[in-house]
Amino acid sequence: MDRTFDLDEADALMPEVLARTAVLVDLRADLAELTHDLRATGHSRLGGVAEAKGLEARLSESFGWFTETGIEVKGIAPFLIDFPSVLDGESVRLCWLEGESSLAWYHLTTLGFPGRRRIP
Repeated sequence: MDRTFDLDEADALMPEVLARTAVLVDLRADLAELTHDLRATGHSRLGGVAEAKGLEARLSESFGWFTETGIEVKGIAPFLIDFPSVLDGESVRLCWLEGESSLAWYHLTTLGFPGRRRIP
């Protein structure tokens, strides 16, 4: 889905983004622990291969909401998303990184994360 967000639209989605990200972070941690344990010892307090597959499916489903909404997932650890937008006639991405409490950054589409600046 190609979608452009204005700042108000992106801000309005942030409570849902934060809630879904909290779930996603827990799933990511469980999958990392389970996978590590299975590779290292062949067993885990979190289950076995079937549980790992289930966690993978739930993670994929969690990411799906973001892409279906038009939000670009740029990284998963840490979780990084971009909202395509336009600022002063320039193509930008309103940028949110796991751990931030609000949407406060953007970067030019052509520069990516290294060009990250505070939203004016």
